[in-house]
Amino acid sequence: MSGFDNNPFAEPANENPFNDPSVTQVTNSATEPVDQYSPFGAHSTEGLATGTTPASTSPYQPAVLQPSTEPSPQATAAVAQANLLRQQEELERKAAELDRREQELQSRGATGKENNWPPLPKMCPIKPCFYQDFSEEIPLEYQRVCKMMYYLWMFNCMTLFLNLLACLAYFTTSEYGVDFGLSILWLILFAPCSFLCWYRPVYKAFKTDSSFSFFFFFFVFFCQVVIFVIQSVGIPKWGNSGWITAIEVISVNKAVGAIMMIVAILFTICAVLSIILLKMVHSMYRRTGASFQKAQQEFSHGVFTSKTFQTAATGAASSAAQGSFQRNN
Repeated sequence: MSGFDNNPFAEPANENPFNDPSVTQVTNSATEPVDQYSPFGAHSTEGLATGTTPASTSPYQPAVLQPSTEPSPQATAAVAQANLLRQQEELERKAAELDRREQELQSRGATGKENNWPPLPKMCPIKPCFYQDFSEEIPLEYQRVCKMMYYLWMFNCMTLFLNLLACLAYFTTSEYGVDFGLSILWLILFAPCSFLCWYRPVYKAFKTDSSFSFFFFFFVFFCQVVIFVIQSVGIPKWGNSGWITAIEVISVNKAVGAIMMIVAILFTICAVLSIILLKMVHSMYRRTGASFQKAQQEFSHGVFTSKTFQTAATGAASSAAQGSFQRNN
């Protein structure tokens, strides 16, 4: 009943409100007050260095503004000009190299080898014009006849030179110089023409088994045989020291007549050898299987593939086309 004896309106007893068990529990705990709490004080910073989060390795990088590095128009023009100069120098170098190779090929001829005929010394400004090698270019069964044709050409040149000397000797004993003048012409004309017109064709015919070369040789060499016969006969005032001229002169001047007689004998030997060699070449030609039809085909192929013929045909076609266009207008 004591609980009812207390006066509710009386002053409360000296009781400390902070003595409440819930309050004292909080105040006596080790937790620091809010105003004294430091988030950096009680924690160690040793693990921060080792526990650092690595930088992002994303392939997408943030855009970074770069300063403008475009060259100026003057710099661009200078670079372009330098490139053009370099390209021009390169082209000039290549053109010089091509010219050098072309000159080498021309000096070597169509065979691709260095020309060796005529055998001139290296100090001579005139270079050889042909390549000739019997053992390399001519088949073995044709080498003997081909060499004999070469020796016949040299023998003919020597005879023409002696004919010039004989006519000169005759000119000293007479008042006519026609034979001497014509003998000079025959030497200048027949020596190179005989090499180009019948010796080189027969050499090429044996080398390549060309039907066209054989036919060309037969036609020209037959004319050469006729010339040998005329020279050996020695018609007066034709520039030949043949038999007729030598017999006429020997009665007047025996020394000059003897010289002209020797030349007449040499012309006769040339005529006889030419007939024998013509028969030998013809017999070999029959064994090679050459024919006139093959010669026509070789001639047609050579003409149509010639650069000169192609250039002429192109020019004629363009001229005809221009004329037709002008007439239509």
